[in-house]
Amino acid sequence: MKDYPEFMKNIKNHISSNEQNTEDIDGYFYDGADGGQMAFWTCYSDRVSRKHTHDFDEYMVCVYGQYTVIMNDHEYVLNPDDEIFIPKGTEQWGKCIARTRTIHAFGGKRIHRINE
Repeated sequence: MKDYPEFMKNIKNHISSNEQNTEDIDGYFYDGADGGQMAFWTCYSDRVSRKHTHDFDEYMVCVYGQYTVIMNDHEYVLNPDDEIFIPKGTEQWGKCIARTRTIHAFGGKRIHRINE
C-alpha cells in the first residue's frame, strides 16, 4: 500500500499543524479509553523534527520509507516493519525521508483536538 486507507483519514481525527513536531507531515489520531492515543503520520518531504520529550511512553513502527529516531545520543534507523520503544522523559527527535509513514502509540494524551 502507498497510503493509509481512507477510513483512517477522517477529518474529525486530523492532527492540527500546531500539534506537529515536524513540518510538511500529515497525521490522524484516535483516542483510547485509557487516555492513550494512536497516531498515523505521513511525511511528504525529507524533514527533521524538533527535539522534544513526552510525559508518557511511546511506541513507534515504520510502515513505509525510513525514519531515524535520535535519542540518548544514538541514532536508530527504522525501515518498514522496524519498531522502537521510547521511554517517557527521553529527549528525542528524528529524521524522515519523503513518503515515510509511521504509526505511534502513546501512553498518554499527546494530541489535542482543535476544540479542546
